Amino acid sequence: MNHWLVKSEPSVYPFSQLVKEGITSWEGVRNYAARLHLNGMKKDDLVLFYHSGEGLSVVGIAKVAKEAYPDQSAGNDDRWVTVDLAPVKPLKKPVPLEAIKAEPKLKDIGLVRIGRLSVMPLKKEEYDLLVKMGG
Repeated sequence: MNHWLVKSEPSVYPFSQLVKEGITSWEGVRNYAARLHLNGMKKDDLVLFYHSGEGLSVVGIAKVAKEAYPDQSAGNDDRWVTVDLAPVKPLKKPVPLEAIKAEPKLKDIGLVRIGRLSVMPLKKEEYDLLVKMGG
């Protein structure tokens, strides 16, 4: 099993909306590195959901419900893919970016090193630590 982190601005698509809908297509990603990560996601991989822009916190856990398939929002451009995500549960408490940056064991995660990347892998140890920090 692999572990991931995805980012979304809560004013655009908050974790609470994923919980309400039960499943969503993670479409609209137009970054080549993020596309590689979407293609690497496997069914039932665990995904941390990060609120970017405002909030700046890991707020929930999701899982991959469907592996990469063509992103309909890209029109006829078949280079872009999406995955389906389903909620697992919200974290008991958000894990703010400041706390993540202050934790030496998380200094190398993409969220800290490559702030603009919207889909990124996590090592199991990093995932586990972020979940622990979230209660």
